[in-house]
Amino acid sequence: MRTIGVVTSGGDAPGMNAAIRAIVRVAQAHGIAVIGFERGWEGLIYDNVMSLTPRSVSGIIQQGGTILRTSRNKEFMTDEGMQKASVTLANNKVDGLIVIGGDGSFRAAHEFSKKTDTRIAGIPATIDNDVYGTDETIGFDTAVNTGVTEIDKIRDTATSLDRVFIVEVMGRTRGFLAAMIGLTVGAEIILVPEVKFQPEEVCDTILKNSAAGKKSGIIVAAEGIGDTHALAKEIQEHTRIETRLSVLGYAQRGGHPTARSRFLASVFGKAAVEFLADGKENLIAALQHGKVTGISFDESCCKSKELDLRLLKLARELSK
Repeated sequence: MRTIGVVTSGGDAPGMNAAIRAIVRVAQAHGIAVIGFERGWEGLIYDNVMSLTPRSVSGIIQQGGTILRTSRNKEFMTDEGMQKASVTLANNKVDGLIVIGGDGSFRAAHEFSKKTDTRIAGIPATIDNDVYGTDETIGFDTAVNTGVTEIDKIRDTATSLDRVFIVEVMGRTRGFLAAMIGLTVGAEIILVPEVKFQPEEVCDTILKNSAAGKKSGIIVAAEGIGDTHALAKEIQEHTRIETRLSVLGYAQRGGHPTARSRFLASVFGKAAVEFLADGKENLIAALQHGKVTGISFDESCCKSKELDLRLLKLARELSK
C-alpha cells in the first residue's frame, strides 16, 4: 500500500474534514501517501486531484463541510463513468480508496468495487445516521445539537405567544434525526417517515394537551412526512390554536463538528486506513456497542437500519 485516495461524496456532514485529517496522519505513520479527489465522484471521472499532507490538513478538524468539496454525479453510476474512474485511479497509482459519505455513497462504492482492482474502504459520514451496521455516523451528533439549539429558541416564542410550532428537520426517508431531536427538546409530537400518521390524530393530541393546561407545543417533523405547510394550516383550522412552521433546512449540515463527531471521524479514519494497510477491502468503519469494527459493503448496502420506535414512545410519555 503506497498511495491512498480519498473522496467525499453526497451530502456534506460536519466532521468530514476531521476524517480527512485522520486519514492523512494515520497514513503517514504507515508510510502511505494520500491524495484527494475533488467534488466527489466527479473528481475520479475528470482526474481532479490534490495532494494531502499532514501540513495541508492542519487546522481543519474544527471546520464543517469538506475541503475536498462534494457533489452528486449521475455519470459515475454508468459503465463509462466507472471506467473513467478506474483509469484515473490507475494513472495516479492509487492502491486503496477511502469513500467518506452515507448510504448512497456506499452503494455507489459497492458497485464500483466490482469494476476496479483498487481496494475500497468506507467511512460513514451523514447527518441522517441511516447507514446499516454502525450505531452512529459522523455528523449526526452535530446535526442533533444544531436542531436542539434552534428549537430551544423557538420554544421561547411558542411559550410567549401560546403557539404551536412545527419544526421541520432533515430526513427525506428516515427519521433518526427527527426522533433524537424531538426527544431531547421535549417535543409534544414527533413525526417520522417510518410511522404513518393522520392529521386528525395530531390535532386531537394538541387539543388534549390544551385541555390539560399546555397552551403551546412543539412538533418535530422529518421533511419526508409530507407537506408541513399544509399540516400547519390544518392544525390551526381544526384546533383554533395559532400554528407556525419553521424549516431548519441546510443549517443542519453546517457548522463546527461537535466533540462527538470529531471523535468518530478520528477513530473511523484510523480504522479505514488500517483496513487497507492490512490488505482488507470493501469494509465500512463502524461503531457497534461502543467498539470500532468493520462491516462489509455488501451487508450494509443490502440491509436497512431500523429506527428505534421506543424513542417515540418515550417522547410521548415525557411530553405529558
